[in-house]
Amino acid sequence: MEVTADKLVKAYIKIRDAREALTKQDDELEEQQGMIQEKLLEICKEAGTDILRTQYGTASKRVRKEYWTSDWESLYKFIKEHDAFHFLHKRISSGSVDTFLQENPDLHPPGLNSDASYAITVRRSSK
Repeated sequence: MEVTADKLVKAYIKIRDAREALTKQDDELEEQQGMIQEKLLEICKEAGTDILRTQYGTASKRVRKEYWTSDWESLYKFIKEHDAFHFLHKRISSGSVDTFLQENPDLHPPGLNSDASYAITVRRSSK
């Protein structure tokens, strides 16, 4: 059996569709888990406890904290003033660096590494 581009693209799309279906199913399961978590929080509140022990497992109530800013300029100034750079993730924005390097071909940030590779994008044909 000869492997052709036609067969490979068909297989690729079939696999991508299957993965999308799994993602949708996972989203639905995640939503169901969220509803169960809400109900377990209600039960904890009604029982006045942070722990629910059952024959199937234990549910524990905990505080989950998340932080964000609506004013990056002020927050960055605060971080800089208080040497609190540990507030931030160590991650480089590839798109921003790429744009900077294209606009400033003579400048290269020290310690910057890069890698580039080819990739294939597959689109479904409209029939």
